[in-house]
Amino acid sequence: MDAQGRGRADNIDPADQWVLNPDTGEYELRLSASTAQSSVPGPRRSSGRTGGGNEGPARSRAAEPGRQSPSSSPEKAATDADLPGPRRRRGAPLEEPANRRGRRPVKKKSRAKKILVWTGGTMAFVVVATAGAAYLYLEHLNDNITSVSDDGASTGGFSKDKAINLLVIGTDKRTGSGNEGYGDSGSVGHADTTILLHVSKDRTNATALSIPRDLIVNVPDCQTEQPDGSTKVIKGTDGVRFNTSLGQDGRTPSCTVRTVTELTGIQADNFMVADFNAVKTLTSAVGGVEVCLGKDINDRDSHLKLSKGTHLIEGEQALAFVRTRHSVGFGGDLSRIQIQQQFLSALMRKLKSNDTLSSPSKMIKLAEAGTKALAVDSQLDSINKLKDLGMELGKLDIKNLTFTTVPVVDNPAEKVKATVVLDNASAPAVFQLIRDDVSFTAVKQQAAASKDAAAKAAAARLKGAQSAASEVRVQVMNGGAPPGSAQETLNWLQNDKGVTKSENAGNAPAPLAKTTLEYAPDQAAQARKLAAVMGLPGTALKPGRSVENAQGLPTMTLTLGKDFKGAGVSLTGATKVPDTVQKSTADKVQCAK
Repeated sequence: MDAQGRGRADNIDPADQWVLNPDTGEYELRLSASTAQSSVPGPRRSSGRTGGGNEGPARSRAAEPGRQSPSSSPEKAATDADLPGPRRRRGAPLEEPANRRGRRPVKKKSRAKKILVWTGGTMAFVVVATAGAAYLYLEHLNDNITSVSDDGASTGGFSKDKAINLLVIGTDKRTGSGNEGYGDSGSVGHADTTILLHVSKDRTNATALSIPRDLIVNVPDCQTEQPDGSTKVIKGTDGVRFNTSLGQDGRTPSCTVRTVTELTGIQADNFMVADFNAVKTLTSAVGGVEVCLGKDINDRDSHLKLSKGTHLIEGEQALAFVRTRHSVGFGGDLSRIQIQQQFLSALMRKLKSNDTLSSPSKMIKLAEAGTKALAVDSQLDSINKLKDLGMELGKLDIKNLTFTTVPVVDNPAEKVKATVVLDNASAPAVFQLIRDDVSFTAVKQQAAASKDAAAKAAAARLKGAQSAASEVRVQVMNGGAPPGSAQETLNWLQNDKGVTKSENAGNAPAPLAKTTLEYAPDQAAQARKLAAVMGLPGTALKPGRSVENAQGLPTMTLTLGKDFKGAGVSLTGATKVPDTVQKSTADKVQCAK
C-alpha cells in the first residue's frame, strides 16, 4: 500500500489522529470525538509543520481541492476541552457542533516545549535502544553466573508463597587476586562462615543463623556430581568439625546443605557460595560499609589496623574486618562470628539505603560484583531467578532481621578447648522456632495471632488439676519412634519420674507422625500430669477411651510417633527465644569490642 493510500478506510488517515498537546509538548493519539484518549507518546509529527504555527488537530498536509487548510478555517481552532471529530468527507458541508463554547486563541509553543518535543522523540529512540542493550546486558550477567549442582540436597528452589531458607556459605579458599597472602594458601575451601537465612512466609521478618565452623557434627554420606558429569557418594564422618562438610574429601556445597539439614531439621531451598573476593567487590560496589569499633585494633593475622570509632571500609580492609578474631571478644571463632554479624548488618543497611537504591551506577556495580563473586546452586542459575529471589528478600524490613548463632558450649571431651558442641538446653528451641516460622523479633505478637479455635482447645486440655506421678497409669507403645524407644521411655518414667504404674505394650497397630496420649474423660488429671512430665503439647492429648492393662485395670495409651526424640526430650513447641540466646537486629549499630 502506497503512502497516499495508507489507512484510507472511512477517509481517516492514522497520521491525522496524532495531535500535539501544546501544554505538555507531547503527541497524543485521539481516535474519536466522543471518547477521551489517554496520552500516548508518539514520535510522529505532521508533515510540513513548523515549530511556531498554531497547534490544532494534526491534519495539515498538502492542500487538496475541497479541503480547507487549518490556517484558513477558524472552526478548526481547538480548545483544551474539544477533541477532533472524524475526518470530513471531501466536499461535505461543515457542521458546527451543538453547544460549542467560545473559541480561545491558542498559545504559541515556547522554546522550552519545542525542546521537549525533540527530547521526547530522542527519548523514545533511547528507550528502544536501551531495551536491546538491557537484553544484551542480562545475557552478559547470565554469563557471569557460576552454578553448582545441588545434588538433590535442597528442596528444589524457593517459592514465592512459602517461607524461604537460603544457605550462604563463605569459604576460606584463597583464590583471586591478592588473597594468597592470607595464609593457608592451599586450603581446599572449607565452610568457614556459614549462615542459614530464614525469611518468613509473610516476608515480615527473617532470622540469620550463624553456624560455628568448629561445631562438632555428623557429616552424612553425600552424593555429588563430578566435573565429568558422573556421580560419586562421599562417605560421611561422625564427630567432626562442621567446616569439613565442604572441601574435605572432595565434598561439594550440597554436602554442607545435607549437614545443616541433619543438624537443624531445616532443609535449604537454595544455597550461595562466596569467597574472599565477594567481600571485597561487594563492599566496593556500594561505596564502602560503615562499621564501628569500640577499641583500637591492630591484628597482624587479619591485617586489620583501625582506631576506635566509626570507619567506612571496603575492599581489602573490609575483608580484614570480617577475618579478624584475635583482637575482638575472647579471640576465638565465636567472637569473629559476632563481628561478621555486625558487618553484615551494616552491609544490609547500606544496601537498603537511598544512597544505594537511587544510584544506577551502584546497582550495576552490584549486579556485576554479585554475579561474578557468588556461586549459586543449579536452581538459581539465571539472572531472572536471582532477580525473583532478590524481589522477595527486598520486601523485608531490616529492623525485623535478627542475627543469632547456634547455641553451643565448650566440648567437654577436650582438655584444651578448641571445638564446641550443641547446647541441648536451648539449641533445639532455636531450630524449632525457625522450622515453625516464628519471628525472633515479634514472637509474642505472632504467637497470639496464630492461635485459632483448635489451638485454644488444645491448650485448654493442659489446664486443670494434675494427679500425682504415682497415680498415673499408662501403657507405652512404639508407633514410629526409633527401635527401643518404648522401653527407654518406660525405664525413664519409672526410675526418674516416679510413674511406676506404667508398662511396655510393644508396637502400635500403625505408625503415627505425631506422639499421642489417649485417655478417658475420668483420666484427664492423669493425662495432664503425664503431659507435664514428658513435655507433650495439648495437641498430643486425645480424649477418647481407656484400655485395660496386664492387671485388668483401666490405663491410658501413650503412642510414641515419628516426632519422638528420646526419653526426657520435650515435644512442646517453642514459643519464645531462650534468654541465653545471643541475638541482634540489622537496624541497630553495634561496635565491635
